[in-house]
Amino acid sequence: MAESFVRRLDAAARRFAGKPALVWEGGALTFAELEQKARAFSEALAGAGARPGDRIALAIGNHWTFAVALLAVWKLGATVAPLDALLKPAEQADIVADLDPALLVRREDVEGLAAGTAKRSGPGDDAALILYTSGSTGRPKGAVLSHPALTLANESWAGPVMALTSEDVVLATLPLAHSFGLNGALLAPLLTGSTVALVERFAPDAVVAAIRARRVTVFPGVATMFGRLLESGELAAGDLSSVRIAVSGAAPCPWDLAREWRDRTGIRIVRGYGMTELFRPISYSATDTTEAPDAIGRAVPGVELKIVDDELWIRSPSAMERYVNAPAETREVLVDGWFRTGDLATVSPDGLVTIVGRKRERILRGGYSVFPAEVEAVLLTHPAVAEAAVVGMRHAELGEDVAAFVTLRPATAASPDELIAHCRERLAAFKYPRRLTVLDALPKSPTGKILKARLAGF
Repeated sequence: MAESFVRRLDAAARRFAGKPALVWEGGALTFAELEQKARAFSEALAGAGARPGDRIALAIGNHWTFAVALLAVWKLGATVAPLDALLKPAEQADIVADLDPALLVRREDVEGLAAGTAKRSGPGDDAALILYTSGSTGRPKGAVLSHPALTLANESWAGPVMALTSEDVVLATLPLAHSFGLNGALLAPLLTGSTVALVERFAPDAVVAAIRARRVTVFPGVATMFGRLLESGELAAGDLSSVRIAVSGAAPCPWDLAREWRDRTGIRIVRGYGMTELFRPISYSATDTTEAPDAIGRAVPGVELKIVDDELWIRSPSAMERYVNAPAETREVLVDGWFRTGDLATVSPDGLVTIVGRKRERILRGGYSVFPAEVEAVLLTHPAVAEAAVVGMRHAELGEDVAAFVTLRPATAASPDELIAHCRERLAAFKYPRRLTVLDALPKSPTGKILKARLAGF
């Protein structure tokens, strides 16, 4: 059995015992206190009947209890599955049904050291994480990641990507239930003795205040966050003098945005590329300031790249092992140890990678992945909708936004606002369409396939 990643974190806790590990408005935990609370909650999980190898889901936002629960599950020898706090109840229920966890842990459970009663969960193994991402078929997919994968990923984050030391203070306003926030804003900092400054929800005023109050040195974020800060009056009045680097992820950070951010703040954005299934296999590094505007960086140490029929394939020691309950989809993306990204790319002679397009239908909205089939399925539950097609439209701030096109059933009526509200009630805030157009007919090929490329002209 592979060594649990929590052993590395425990070693850091012993080394930096009296140093602040987590700080937030109104509170703080030292490394020793965090470890003690995690040990106590691990015992509570065991008392509730949870066992090594179980799957345990966390429904907690960016709160100190998230970190405690995460470490507690690993101390137990179980597999943790963080769930996005923005999910609607029905979306969460779909994931829980697929995951079949022994327990679903919430913030109040950790605060009260009470974990309910565990049931027998899905097939047990020694995996570290199951991270869910929307599936191209509309069904959420859980990527299973091992402890060695997690260890190597965070050594990369802490080393070449961010060059962290115990003197750093890292802002955690990214969702901790997602790969970028979990690794870049929480685990890599804890591994190196850095302090994590928690901000529960991103807002320009809250971020600027946290940076000033905590003397933040590293700011992981998505392009949307940097764009909103540039547009806000908070930035001009704020004090960002403590920040040595910003780090972008999830969605590509446009070069123009990175350049404007540096011109306005004097802070470089370290750009990179990753996904739930791969963590961050391609990145610029904190110490190498050489950049190309269109490129996303180079393979980090230990990662191999190749181009197959113009598609980027990646072999990484931090890649997922499989998807939960989805053998066909696993075989589709994993081929002889290589992960097929679905992205069309070029690699320069000196290793710089440029993404030129995507094979898969995926909309990257402000750092979140949205798959059209999931939104289309919700639209088709409205009694007036006969057909639905969802596409990504270019957006200056978000990169892409979600646009929907529908046809209506005979003798029915529904306004765009009504249909958008229908989606908003059933989908996470980052998924529902902001633009919806009702058409008499959707453009189709002779075989009846909807021609989504033509919808861009409407």
